[in-house]
Amino acid sequence: MNTQRPVLPRGPARVLSLLPAALTLAACAVGPTYHRPSVANAPVYKENQGWKPATPRAIPPNQQWWTIYDDPVLDGLEQQVQVSNQTLKASEAAYRAAQAVVSEQRGTLLPSLTATGSGTRSGYGGSALGSSTGAGSAALGGRSPGYIHQSSITIDAQASWTLDVWGRIRRQVQSDEALAQASAADVAAARLSAQVTLAEDYFQMRTAEQEQRIYQTYIADLENALRITQNQVRAGITTLADVYAAQTQLENTQVADINVQLTRATYEHAIAVLIGKPPDQLSVPQGALTTTIPVVPVGVPSDLLERRPDIAAAERTVASENALIGVAESAWFPDLTLSASAGYTATSFAKLFRAGNSLWSFGPQLAETLFNGGARLAADRAARAVYDEAVANYRQTVLSAFQSVENDLVTLRVLERSDGLQVTAVGAARLSEQLTLNQYTAGIVAYSSVLTVQTTRLVSEISLLAIQSQQLVASANLVSQVGGGWSASQLDLASRGVPSR
Repeated sequence: MNTQRPVLPRGPARVLSLLPAALTLAACAVGPTYHRPSVANAPVYKENQGWKPATPRAIPPNQQWWTIYDDPVLDGLEQQVQVSNQTLKASEAAYRAAQAVVSEQRGTLLPSLTATGSGTRSGYGGSALGSSTGAGSAALGGRSPGYIHQSSITIDAQASWTLDVWGRIRRQVQSDEALAQASAADVAAARLSAQVTLAEDYFQMRTAEQEQRIYQTYIADLENALRITQNQVRAGITTLADVYAAQTQLENTQVADINVQLTRATYEHAIAVLIGKPPDQLSVPQGALTTTIPVVPVGVPSDLLERRPDIAAAERTVASENALIGVAESAWFPDLTLSASAGYTATSFAKLFRAGNSLWSFGPQLAETLFNGGARLAADRAARAVYDEAVANYRQTVLSAFQSVENDLVTLRVLERSDGLQVTAVGAARLSEQLTLNQYTAGIVAYSSVLTVQTTRLVSEISLLAIQSQQLVASANLVSQVGGGWSASQLDLASRGVPSR
């Protein structure tokens, strides 16, 4: 029977032989496995049932959402949001910072390696003592009379590896990765918000321009009515009261026209800031307000979970907090650190790298906190409470998203019906105005009747314009509520350092 004991590896070979066991220990991770929290859902949107929009239009593949409005000026302005908006730049910088934190945490999974070198030369004799040192320097030759000289040179390398036996570091990396993805979703949400806000401001600016045109037409009609009353006074048909009434109506309308110019300028300034320019550096030429109201298909409510960046950010935050529960739980287990060093020491550089002058060390270190006044238990409870908070915030974000879509759907549906009725009302008001003005010219009715129908016509036209403006704003807002063509699958790119578009 062979009773010879197995020969254990020595020195660095022993270190390498322990690595498989260490890696096996580091394969487990404490803490709960993440599952996306359930949310309240519905098979269809309530306000979308039985309604077919007059101008449905999906966002074209590989195109930006605002192209559905077929407005070259709007296209040019929206393109500048991507590169110049300062809020968006801040969100993008926060995303890059989150990516750097992930890389920093991943680095702690690997061993740290350091190298040092030192050289010392000392001498003493009689009552004198001198010493000179230099990092990595070689011993200097020669002796001084009456002195005894000593030299020492050391070069070594140290390695330290804190084994992630219980998965604390990996859970932290998972948390940071989820936060980086949430930050990428925040970038997409900030971009979409700026783009939609610009579109809404643009439509409001065009609305103000169209309102100015209505007022200019109305002012021309009032000027004509004023001339008629003046002629009627000269002919002795009416009194100066009609002239004053016509003049008052004219001047009030001119004041309203001036106020609309202020509104238009305000929206233009807001657009300038959204594209990262001082207001004095942007002048948008006058243009027409589109009367075509495209409505994007909304799909089913469950689609929002993958299409809205704010929902994705909230869900990734839940995933991050779930991983931090594992970080908190790992504090209950001991830390295992492997330390090793190897090097050479000698009295002269020429003898430094001889085998007899080599030295090495290796050893594990186990550390466990035996008592900390309940701090670990409190940290564990806090991590779970923060996770519950994130789950509640996620579910509330989803519910708020459903509410916003439903609100925009009912807004568009109701406004579409209102638009049709208001178009008819405007036609009737214009016809009534013309008939009444003819009757006044013929001396059949008083001028107060003319003022009434002119005011009715103006109010009807302004109301129609307001409805069309609200439709455009609600249309753009619905685009944002359904994600603007964004998809949560873009977060996979974000985890590799590629921000979503």
